[in-house]
Amino acid sequence: MTFLSIILLISGFVLLVLGGEALVRGAASLGKTVGLSSLIIGLTVVAFATSTPELAVSMGAAFSGSPGLAVGNVVGSNIANILFVMGLTAIFGALLVKVQLIKADIPIMIGFSVLALLLALDGGFSLLDGVVMLSLLVVYLVGTIWYARRRVAQGEDPQLGVEGILDQGAGRLTSRLRSTTLRSTTVDTILIAVGVVMLVIGAQFLVSSATSIAAALGVSDLIIGLTVVAIGTSLPELATSVIAAVRGERDMAVGNLVGSNIFNIGAVLGLTSIVSPTGIDVDQAAVYFDLPVMLAVALVLLPLAFTGQAIARWEGFVLAGMYLAYVAYLVLAAADHEALGPFSAAMLWFVVPLTVLWVSTLAVYELGIHLRRRAKPAA
Repeated sequence: MTFLSIILLISGFVLLVLGGEALVRGAASLGKTVGLSSLIIGLTVVAFATSTPELAVSMGAAFSGSPGLAVGNVVGSNIANILFVMGLTAIFGALLVKVQLIKADIPIMIGFSVLALLLALDGGFSLLDGVVMLSLLVVYLVGTIWYARRRVAQGEDPQLGVEGILDQGAGRLTSRLRSTTLRSTTVDTILIAVGVVMLVIGAQFLVSSATSIAAALGVSDLIIGLTVVAIGTSLPELATSVIAAVRGERDMAVGNLVGSNIFNIGAVLGLTSIVSPTGIDVDQAAVYFDLPVMLAVALVLLPLAFTGQAIARWEGFVLAGMYLAYVAYLVLAAADHEALGPFSAAMLWFVVPLTVLWVSTLAVYELGIHLRRRAKPAA
């Protein structure tokens, strides 16, 4: 462990916070300028921007002859986004989940997770698999933008919720620069570009420094890859979502994470499968464990979203606890620790059944509320 590693670690955190601030400001204002809601901007511009670290890592692995790293990077990041990032973000303040997100975007994320699992059953992602994933992502983006513009044209959902961001801090200076539509678009584009650069560099600083520190402490490369890389590339999502939630853009915080998971599968896995000369080999352990966990995590989010159309603080603690349990299992399995047996038994016979019971109870409860609300007007 060197002094330089500590400096890089601190610098990475600073760059992530500043980059998330610039990205949220620019994205929120851009959404206002073009007439889109903050949710749609979170699902497109912000989601793609915060997926840049995963894309950089996966593309680099493909060109360096280790494309298999892309699978662990994407799967680990998607799990971390929902359990770790969304859990911590909800702890900072209950997250709102809009009706559109419930009806469309979360199920689409689940669909992409199912697709990734099915395509990996033959042992890897081919060029054709990459084309399919990327094409479906394009269809999703076109449909999302078309739906948003139709809502705006019909005068529905006009609330943008971006004024609080623009009126705070440097809002007075930027409001002068945004005196015209052209100037506003230019300023927003610069803010987004600067935010992306800060997020990418900050993530690289954080991952490299954390890797050096972990290696100095005697932690194996396998554990570092399963934990530090996945969490490190998810830190931009954490910074952006926490800042958005604290500033009141709670729908953007959720939309950013759901959209980022869709981008990770459609764009990161898709592009990496296309550019990789031999495709992406998928380890059997990932097919039978990590990919199913990613799908299960996506399914857990659906009934959570129905709970009053919000993700409460206590649910955030549950999500974060589930991620800690997942990481603990990875660490024990990688180290072949003697506690792995009892821990696995506890997860299988206690944690998993309770989670299934909890999710099922929430789903039935919210379905009952939904049916009663629909029957009330007819009475």
